[in-house]
Amino acid sequence: MASRPLTSAANRYRPNRFVSLPAELSPNTFDTSPEKRRAEAERLAIRSRLKRQYQLQLNNPSPPAVIENPALIRWAYAKSQNVYPTFRPTPRTSFLGAAYALGPLVFWIVVFKAARDRKEKQIQEGKYKQPFSVFL
Repeated sequence: MASRPLTSAANRYRPNRFVSLPAELSPNTFDTSPEKRRAEAERLAIRSRLKRQYQLQLNNPSPPAVIENPALIRWAYAKSQNVYPTFRPTPRTSFLGAAYALGPLVFWIVVFKAARDRKEKQIQEGKYKQPFSVFL
């Protein structure tokens, strides 16, 4: 039994009465390479199949509790979970990271040190009356 050669989704995709072939895929609209047109037709075929599957789920008389939209799931994953593969450390991001991590710490160290030095200077000049404390 001889197997027939596999055809790509782009070759199997044909316009029908519900979904017409978009003008972007017409060779008369633009002049691009056949590989690029084949890739665009394949992407269109995948989108059409996903859209049809979603429409079938949406218009089902007894629909499931949750209708999953694969494109929305992919987008949510890319937006929230997949952050670091697209992050590139640059001098600017390194500086901002150090500023946000060390900036508040350095700020509070300076504030407390200045307050302690001012208090110490007032004590040495005799202008500061120390309050009574049982714990010190």
